[in-house]
Amino acid sequence: MTRPLLLLALASLTLACASPVGVTRVSEESVHRALTANVLSTGEPSPFSMAILARLGLRERFESEPEAVLGELHVRPGGAYEPGRRFLLSELSLYHATQSGKREWYLAAALYAWAFLFPEGGAGPDAFDPRQRVAADIYNQGVTEGLRVGDYVELRGGRRALPFGTLDILTDPAQFRWGRHQLVRFSSVAELEVRGLRNRYRRAGIGAPLAASTESAYPEFERVAWLRIPVALKVPVTALLRFEYSEQSAKAGEFRGRLEIFAEDIANSVEITGRTVPLEYEPSAALAYTLDRSDVWKAELRGYRSGSYQSHRMGLWAMHPYREGRTPVVWVHGTASSPGRWAEMLNEFQADPVLGDRYQHWLFFYNTGNPILYSAAQLRDFLRGAIRDLDPNGEDPALRRMLVVGHSQGGILTRLTAVESGNLFWDAAGGGLPFEDLDVTPQTRDLLSHALFFSPVKEVTRVVFIATPHGGSFLANWRLGTFASKLVSFSGELVRAGAELLSANPEAMAARRLSRVPSSVDNMKPDSAFTRALQQTVLAPGVRAHSIVAVKGDGPFRSGNDGVVEYESAHIDGVESEVVVRSSHSTQANPTTVEEMRRILTLHLEQP
Repeated sequence: MTRPLLLLALASLTLACASPVGVTRVSEESVHRALTANVLSTGEPSPFSMAILARLGLRERFESEPEAVLGELHVRPGGAYEPGRRFLLSELSLYHATQSGKREWYLAAALYAWAFLFPEGGAGPDAFDPRQRVAADIYNQGVTEGLRVGDYVELRGGRRALPFGTLDILTDPAQFRWGRHQLVRFSSVAELEVRGLRNRYRRAGIGAPLAASTESAYPEFERVAWLRIPVALKVPVTALLRFEYSEQSAKAGEFRGRLEIFAEDIANSVEITGRTVPLEYEPSAALAYTLDRSDVWKAELRGYRSGSYQSHRMGLWAMHPYREGRTPVVWVHGTASSPGRWAEMLNEFQADPVLGDRYQHWLFFYNTGNPILYSAAQLRDFLRGAIRDLDPNGEDPALRRMLVVGHSQGGILTRLTAVESGNLFWDAAGGGLPFEDLDVTPQTRDLLSHALFFSPVKEVTRVVFIATPHGGSFLANWRLGTFASKLVSFSGELVRAGAELLSANPEAMAARRLSRVPSSVDNMKPDSAFTRALQQTVLAPGVRAHSIVAVKGDGPFRSGNDGVVEYESAHIDGVESEVVVRSSHSTQANPTTVEEMRRILTLHLEQP
């Protein structure tokens, strides 16, 4: 057989085995990836867009002349295929924007995606149309990148260039007000990788998810406020650019849009063409951004060692402005710690669909080396001051069912918001001398009276103790505890009061072997006078209490400890529930601890 005939025979055999049209068996995962691929997930246009390009004979030309092809598609009548054309334009515009870096194409992508999702006089895509979620994400990214200037997203009014015309953006200055603060410096969170949190929560919807910084609109108020917003807080917000799109505006190349700003604590959805549409937020990214390289971490040891460290920043902080009808949860950290240690709890509960809109989170920040009674008096003052400022007429019942949660030393401070101490603490320190017979100045008497005599904060109706040393910590008796106590320096106020108390009343103080102002570690010794007095206090009637006790290892928990506190010290009678968590002392981020707190918060909402 000659060579040409042999080749012809082989070709015939090949055609006989493989048809021009057919299938090849692959995994279901491969088929799914191919069908759901899009410009956001793979960097290439989706099968929907490539199919239309192929049908119009523009597939190869788009690769060499993308802007010319997009220009033709922009003016081409869509007819029955109009929704497909708008989606095609949105995806191809975003693709070209990422390839060219031209900002106007990002805005064009957002414009076309909006027109696809919310057509004038139309119902928009079907709920099962897979392009709907892709178009929303294209819109969100298009707005973010189209308005970006350097490191920030510039949310301002004015005229912006589009590939085929102009866009006039209108803004309302009132949109940037957030309580007594102004929202400024908007950053994209889409490019941030979150670390240190177990879960990254995203509320999917429409709008560019951003993190905003804040500036006080009333600095004079912030200086005296009992409840403040942290200086470094990043607020989860979304920017919605509400386009006015029509075929007439498309032909004229003249578009208008209204820029609207929403904070997560204010609105979860928005009305668009008669539909209620969820807004997109990235609360986990904003929280992690807030804590990234924050000074709060430096304050942990410095705030323990110095009783006057950043005293202007100590106090009660809120994650968002006061909202009437939301119950406060007050988080109180432990020794050599900070509010940053509650990040896992905040991340879970602020994103919770049930709890997120029912609670407002307050964080108590204090210098943890100070005497416990002194810090507890500060907590009591800030709680009462905040309630007095926020609701002077007592019109918000949610403020009257406050829940306080404390970890370690913070649990002791929490307990002291809900007890009537009588003379217990003074008798433990004063050597039997009646308080009224104390030889001190009026200023020192006021300070001592304030720190030694406690009455319940009547607005506190539930308390939670986490790894709390009600009976003291065995570490405080070790050499390490003695050394740590000597590192503490107190504020001038405490030093002066302590010196006066000891020098003017030597016999009374000698009876209690008190030669200096005790630190918080001194207070937490199991045999200290403070610990013995604390154990005699009883929670006020009507206050519900819960304990979360950490115990390391898998042995019998009653004889165990968490490395700092023994079970028998953390256990307290009369609580509504006690849960033992197999964990070390720093159990705030433990999944079991978090879920028990979720149960308690849910229970608090259900009980009248």
